Amino acid sequence: MTNKRVLSAMRPTGRLHLGHYFGALQNWIKIQQDFECFYAVADLHALTSNYADTSKIKDDSIDMVIDWLTVGIDPQKAVIFRQSEVKEHAELFLILSMITPLGWLQRCPTYKEQLKEIQNKDLNNYGFLGYPVLMASDILLYKAQNVPVGEDQLAHLEMTREIARRFNNFYGEVLLEPQALLTKSAKVPGLDKRKMSKSYGNSILIAETEDEIAKKVKTMYTDPLRIKATDEGHPEGCVVFAFHELFNKNSEARKQECKQGCIGCVKCKKELTALMCEFSKPLTEKRNELLKDKAYIEKILAEGKEKARFEANKTMQEVKKAVKIL
Repeated sequence: MTNKRVLSAMRPTGRLHLGHYFGALQNWIKIQQDFECFYAVADLHALTSNYADTSKIKDDSIDMVIDWLTVGIDPQKAVIFRQSEVKEHAELFLILSMITPLGWLQRCPTYKEQLKEIQNKDLNNYGFLGYPVLMASDILLYKAQNVPVGEDQLAHLEMTREIARRFNNFYGEVLLEPQALLTKSAKVPGLDKRKMSKSYGNSILIAETEDEIAKKVKTMYTDPLRIKATDEGHPEGCVVFAFHELFNKNSEARKQECKQGCIGCVKCKKELTALMCEFSKPLTEKRNELLKDKAYIEKILAEGKEKARFEANKTMQEVKKAVKIL
């Protein structure tokens, strides 16, 4: 087994936006060059909160994989698969749920936060409470030495490490405690300055059309203290400038121009639109080509499933022998 294996996953929510690209996918593309990568469509995780309406999960999964391929995830370098098609995820989840203390799950910060924030769904179910155990199963099943995370996600990974440690204390050294592969990721604001999210209606999709980009950039939140184009600006709090930092190689010069009142918001938005359209055009063309061949997407997922199953089965054989149920 390589000493450079990585596991990462995303819940299928349909088409992805620029927050996903700059927050995670950009790192996935870099990582696949040097690591053995397993990238999972976490459709079982989608059931933890979307159990009442599962009608979109399959189509959303395909849309998400198309976006992965659009931005440069390479099925020749990474194993791409659906979590639900590898039954060992559910098997390991069941076994690990037997040894995971309830208090660990109830104290999980994300669990508490989402119970407060998500008001339109009933999340008082076992699956949602136990999602950190399912997440741990995803990682431990492939004996991934590394998991790409930002500093704000270290607590989630530590839960996985604790579960692995507890299992090994009971049954012997079988599961590998993963290490954090700390990755830098840009925080992408939404059009209204809040976190970019499709649920907020403030997102710009990967491979967005030029017309949609232009329309959305026009609505971006700008500096409320600027009345005239010649007024001194405050780029640090401006969404338009936040996107210039992502797309404009001369963003530092733009920052000074804004501060000195040398450019107005309308012109600044027009220049940003041009930069974003230039970035998006080849992605749009690639995505449209992928959409013409859904069979190719299914072929990638079928091949990924077999590779994932092979590795997952090896781990489960070890786990079952350790627990003495095999």
